[in-house]
Amino acid sequence: MLAVFLVTFPFFALIAAGYLAARTRILPLDAIPGLNTFVLYFALPCMLLRFGAGTPIRQLLDGSVALVWGICALAVVAGVVAFTRNARVGWNDAAFGALVAAFPNTGFMGVPLLVAILGAQAAVPIIITIAFDLVVTSSLCIALSRLDGAGEAGRHGAVLAARKALRGIVVNPMPWSILLGVLLSAARWTLPGPVERTVAMLADAASPVALFTIGAVLARSALLAREHDASAAVAEAMGATGRMRTAKAPWSDVLPVVAVKLVAHPLLVWGLGLGAIALGLPLSHAALVAIVLVAALPSASNVAMLAERFGADNGRIARIILWTTVIAFLSFPLAVSALRA
Repeated sequence: MLAVFLVTFPFFALIAAGYLAARTRILPLDAIPGLNTFVLYFALPCMLLRFGAGTPIRQLLDGSVALVWGICALAVVAGVVAFTRNARVGWNDAAFGALVAAFPNTGFMGVPLLVAILGAQAAVPIIITIAFDLVVTSSLCIALSRLDGAGEAGRHGAVLAARKALRGIVVNPMPWSILLGVLLSAARWTLPGPVERTVAMLADAASPVALFTIGAVLARSALLAREHDASAAVAEAMGATGRMRTAKAPWSDVLPVVAVKLVAHPLLVWGLGLGAIALGLPLSHAALVAIVLVAALPSASNVAMLAERFGADNGRIARIILWTTVIAFLSFPLAVSALRA
């Protein structure tokens, strides 16, 4: 256990550093989108490209990993939507609650952390999970979030949301970097020396900047939520009307989703993976361990930005992300130790 903590501690320490920097305003909140852009459009795509290009094409097209991960992701989405919808939580909030439960922080946190723990071979199943969540899980949840409308209007909104999600995938550089890496691997091509060194430098910057940015994003979400609650309280005191939220989501709308993310999701992947192996599916034990640990990661921080964009309760989503990140400081090393036993 101590050896695992020694590996994971620097990753969570960088998240804490980013959180403190933004919370104390040493890092201006206006600078956070710039950090996020650097990681999303430059550093992380280069990291994924380098892993993809250096991996045999047969490993990158592992259908067993995609099948097990996909079934579990869809089961988590369906389960969370089913048990969280209530008088306070409509389709919009339930859908983004499902997304935050099913979508781990794989890109910003999982790739560097799991490669450090399991070795470079863990990158292949991780890349497969990223591709599935970017293309399928996020698009499905965004479409479900539009079902609050009645009848044809609701279905039309879901279709429009799905199209918007697909457009978002098209402009997201991560799927394209994965695809380019697959093509380079299939053709057995290598990048020219100067280009390769540039890609390597950006890829090496991905881990520290991404982890620092996660903390900064969490701090910004907390600060904005506090300001929003204060504004809502003033508006309520003055008798203002409208759709403004005037209270935090109760813990009963937060803690169950946290438990699903950190406990139910990895257990589901582990159980289904063992069942698939028993049925003869060509899923290696190493790949299963990798995707179980992906499922044990905290929630993806970018879900809070998506929730804000689509008008969901961003405060609730930010609290779920924050608590999964805090608890994962202990729960993730425990998962690693249990799987290595």
